[in-house]
Amino acid sequence: MLTENFEVANVKCEGCATIIKTGLQGMSGVETIQVDVASGRVEVAGAELARDLIQAKLAELGYPVR
Repeated sequence: MLTENFEVANVKCEGCATIIKTGLQGMSGVETIQVDVASGRVEVAGAELARDLIQAKLAELGYPVR
């Protein structure tokens, strides 16, 4: 399983974490998503991960990678 870590802007609460998890869940290859609200870190794990597509989706959701 591959793991990608992202430090994102604008994560302020558990609601933000839910938006991120829901937005990334349907992406191809994504199996698990962990969001640390305090640090703004997002960890995505799965068999096949396209880092650039995940970054684009995070930005689309309003949480651009720093």
